[in-house]
Amino acid sequence: MDSFDSIASAAMGALAKIWTSALTPAPAPPPAIVVGTLVFAVLVVVVTPVWRVARHLVTIAHEGAHGVAALLSGRRLAGIRLHSDTSGLTLSRGRPRGAGMVLTSFAGYVGPGLIGLGAAWLLSHGYAMGVLWSLTALLALLLLQIRNWFGLWSVLVTGTILVVVSWYAPPSAQTTAAYAVTWFLLLGSVKPVFELQSQRRRGRARDSDADQLGRITPLPALVWIGAFGVVTVGCAVFGGWLLLGAS
Repeated sequence: MDSFDSIASAAMGALAKIWTSALTPAPAPPPAIVVGTLVFAVLVVVVTPVWRVARHLVTIAHEGAHGVAALLSGRRLAGIRLHSDTSGLTLSRGRPRGAGMVLTSFAGYVGPGLIGLGAAWLLSHGYAMGVLWSLTALLALLLLQIRNWFGLWSVLVTGTILVVVSWYAPPSAQTTAAYAVTWFLLLGSVKPVFELQSQRRRGRARDSDADQLGRITPLPALVWIGAFGVVTVGCAVFGGWLLLGAS
């Protein structure tokens, strides 16, 4: 009983520490950190070998957004799979058409950008630790829905890195990590939209989110790809403005 009480006390203490750090604003970082992490994110997105690895983070956010949208629209989430080729699959049960299915299908490509925009808003108010712990919490919830080994490994590794940085890194490193992740989500959400259209021009990806939306709505897939682009570019521009203004 004493051992259980000790574990419970330690857990509560850890949660209290996390809660306090997440809600305690930090001073704005030097402009060099903001610009440096922007340059880092740009390089990650444009350097192809690095992008092929980093794109897994966008896929995690993409499929997680599908899952959240499915739950919010009243659908039943049946599991999420993440694959080594950076593709993913989110299964949900419900009506094959209607607003719920449209919202669920639309959420994937815009999800990383919207998450990045939310993170940028938090950073503009000084909540770097709030960004890191919020992302960690989202990964923990996503983990409950993962249904394949690669997806499990991918989410666990990403979450472990975030926990280590959030718990053990010095404040300056934590702030730098929060800005780097946020810039990457903002910029990294745009490139997959262009990749999707490029694949469709070559006759591939005919079962993409945009094509599914084209089949269940009066609007063609190309219009939906345009909508993905407008939202992701808008998030990148507005989020970038928030981040640069915070410095």
